[in-house]
Amino acid sequence: MYKILKKETLAPNIYLMDIEAHRVAKSCYPGQFVIVKMDEKGERIPLTICDYDREKGSVTIVFQALGSSTKRMAAFEAGEEFKDFAGPLGNKSELIDEPVEELHKKNILFVAGGVGTAPVYPQVKWMKEQGHDVDCVIGARNKDLIILEEEMKKVAKNVYVATDDGSYGFKGNVNDCIKDLVNNQGKHYDQVIAIGPVIMMKFVCILTKELGIPTIVSMNPIMVDGTGMCGACRLTVGGKVKFACVDGPEFDGHLVDFDESMKRQQMYKTAEGRAVLKEKEGATHKGGGCGCSDPADR
Repeated sequence: MYKILKKETLAPNIYLMDIEAHRVAKSCYPGQFVIVKMDEKGERIPLTICDYDREKGSVTIVFQALGSSTKRMAAFEAGEEFKDFAGPLGNKSELIDEPVEELHKKNILFVAGGVGTAPVYPQVKWMKEQGHDVDCVIGARNKDLIILEEEMKKVAKNVYVATDDGSYGFKGNVNDCIKDLVNNQGKHYDQVIAIGPVIMMKFVCILTKELGIPTIVSMNPIMVDGTGMCGACRLTVGGKVKFACVDGPEFDGHLVDFDESMKRQQMYKTAEGRAVLKEKEGATHKGGGCGCSDPADR
């Protein structure tokens, strides 16, 4: 059993929890994820790691309560326990294995959209620990949905907040903010790491391709089972079939077929759609039939 050490409401329907998980905390890295199972009959829920404390043996997760499972998870309180907390899973951020001297040659911009701020934070924090300063754009629809701003300010050189409605910070979406930084403020970036809703990452990549900036995206929003068995997170990257949970979740954003991925996710929400995908994709579907529930239930 895995005890909830802390619970905090970050924004409407967005929660942070510190979980006592010594083994996971000891071996996890930024970019990876865990699978949470609340009880014996609970659904497997993949969540990216927001932070970790190796000495304390805790792992921080952030999630948005949208479907029945995550709403049920949000009802848990500090002191209660989850049955399973499996991880770390997925591949760590490619920044982790890059020589520090090479990192110091780069100006890196992190772009976080909504709950995507949670998996961005440990990467920015890790960069700070390596003595490398980075910039970060945090975007959301309005001020109430901005999360982890103060935490990010402690580890990033500059934090730019953008809200669609202009209720806080820069008025506009993250792309508008990036354009302003590059075109109006004269900022130069050698790499962008973008994490957020799939549609946001798509348009960030369209912009950065125009600007000639290599871009990494995390396709964690499309994961369902987290083991590669259900086929939900199948996507095409550079013309090759990949699975976000086992091959990623990070990929070269300029090679990801976002339109195919978004269309596929819509089909995966129904039993009929999953059957069509399984028949169409054959052996590359990874078998299917894992018993995963409708992603909308999360």
